[in-house]
Amino acid sequence: MSAKGQPRHLWTHEEDAMLISLYDTQPASAIAKAMGMTRGAIKNRVNKLGITKGHNCGCFDKGMMPWNKGQHFVAGGRAAETQFKPGQKPHTWNPIGHERITKDGYLQRKLTDTGITRRDYVMVHHIVWREAGNDIPTGSALIFIDGNRKNFALSNLALITRANLMRRNSVHNYGPEIAAIAQLQGAIQRQINRRARAEA
Repeated sequence: MSAKGQPRHLWTHEEDAMLISLYDTQPASAIAKAMGMTRGAIKNRVNKLGITKGHNCGCFDKGMMPWNKGQHFVAGGRAAETQFKPGQKPHTWNPIGHERITKDGYLQRKLTDTGITRRDYVMVHHIVWREAGNDIPTGSALIFIDGNRKNFALSNLALITRANLMRRNSVHNYGPEIAAIAQLQGAIQRQINRRARAEA
């Protein structure tokens, strides 16, 4: 029995855990109100557990349970107004078919809505190429023959190896005349390859 003749409160592990989690940030009077106890009872338990403000590591002893285990979180104040509702889309969401231009100047189109941007958007010249029944093998790159990234005509698209792409890009560093010769060389090589395939 307590000094006032009231039965002594037996603290549970859950109550201790709640007290430990709240004491570092809340005054004893607020904790007492939240736990339905007196401020004195809170102070006595704090002293017995050796809890001090600013030094509470938030650690749980073996067998202790968080005071809010199994409780559903309910946002306070106006927080609920800004929370996403089930099925709600973020303001950055765009529908399938939306087009955008990358920082490198390539046009992309959204084909799926998985929520993973790099998977949902596909280069438009890749779409044109594949819709014509062509594939882009690993190690190959699809280029614009005339260098115009807005010219999606199938005749303006060509498949080259990554090694050739690197050489082609470095050729442009030598000026427009050398770049034009390299493009002509590539066009001749493509004609040779087409004739070889036709004769095979």
